[in-house]
Amino acid sequence: MLAKVRRVEHIMGFPISVDLRDGDAASHAAVDQAFEWLREVDARFSPFRVDSEVSRLGRAELGPDELSPDLAHVIDLCDFYEESTGGAFTPRLPGRGFDPCAIVKGWAVQGAAELLHDAGARRFCVNAGGDVVTFGESEPGVPWRVGVRHPERADQLCVVLSLRDGAVATSASYERGDHIIDGRTGQPARGLLSITVVAKDLTTADAAATAAYAMGVEGIGWAAAQPGCEVFAVDSERRVFRSPGLPLAG
Repeated sequence: MLAKVRRVEHIMGFPISVDLRDGDAASHAAVDQAFEWLREVDARFSPFRVDSEVSRLGRAELGPDELSPDLAHVIDLCDFYEESTGGAFTPRLPGRGFDPCAIVKGWAVQGAAELLHDAGARRFCVNAGGDVVTFGESEPGVPWRVGVRHPERADQLCVVLSLRDGAVATSASYERGDHIIDGRTGQPARGLLSITVVAKDLTTADAAATAAYAMGVEGIGWAAAQPGCEVFAVDSERRVFRSPGLPLAG
């Protein structure tokens, strides 16, 4: 058994950390592969890089038959959440071009976690700017504890969650301002201070949290109705909503 590994890199505009608590040489080597995958995703999917596949698609330099399987999958996910939310979530805002970042982040980090798991790691956590995917336990018999920041008080938590083999993502405006747009109005989303979604994987948790935030208060019920999702939310009236199955830490 090798020593624990803790590593942080700044990719896709935010810090991404890996906390690996077990594994052999192969799984430790996979940490390098996981970060390389994340850098590759950033290069291929960032709408802010002129040579990325996403930017080329936006300039109509790629036809439908020329998309990579990964980009085709991401577009399918975007279409699913756009249709499911009645257009509140959309990667195609006027004047902005195609921007799948709200889907790509969770999908990419989940992919990095699966690389680690496939290499033999069984107890680890990947944290991408506060959105977290966990496998196994932090210590034998001890689940991972994930704190969710209070939406108005940066030095406080509003809830602490207990996770084994699961993911949690939060959407709010306290870090990046009004960056989530309600596609139905073209205006910044209103009605929620923050919404946190717990799911089996970060692809689902992150996409559902973003989509629900774009919907406003109605997004709480929508997110809670998504298969395998649990929700913690604070609306603009400071009312707290918590789904019955939310895995609260003891």
